[in-house]
Amino acid sequence: MTEPRGRGREETHEERADRQWSELLQELRVAQTGVQILFGFLLAVVFQSRFEDLGDIDRDIYVVTVMLGSATAAALIGPVSYHRLLTGRRMKPETVIWASRMTVLGLVLLFCTMCSTLLLILRVALHNETALWLVGGMALWFVACWFVFPVWALARGRSGGRDTGDGPGDGRGGKPSGRGSDAA
Repeated sequence: MTEPRGRGREETHEERADRQWSELLQELRVAQTGVQILFGFLLAVVFQSRFEDLGDIDRDIYVVTVMLGSATAAALIGPVSYHRLLTGRRMKPETVIWASRMTVLGLVLLFCTMCSTLLLILRVALHNETALWLVGGMALWFVACWFVFPVWALARGRSGGRDTGDGPGDGRGGKPSGRGSDAA
């Protein structure tokens, strides 16, 4: 059974941070697995016999793609390091905020890595400008799935702001935030 809308959870600021951290870790597990598989593929490409046949532009795209993959891995693994270094210092709410920001940055970098990887693969496979059109179309699809649809759902389903912990039970006597159980 779901809670009535606008009521929110009755949890302390620390309990909310613990829940949000657990939810963020689940999200990171999904993203990290995909990044690790993609990054492993990218690292193996350079050792393939056909790599020597790549032109200068494709080699440049490859280098950019590997660098983007590295940056993506760093951003999506960074929250784990952040948490580990701050554990026991009573900074869980701050850790959640910064880890969430790093995760969003990681998703943006993952978007760039995916587009760059697709561009490299499709240029090698198609040898023509169709690759650019296909990557452009897929880039729009990624943006829609990862950013536009969630923002659209937020705009349609919520008139209140983001859950900041000012709801009942947080020990600060704030008003209900207007959000249900999905405040992350």
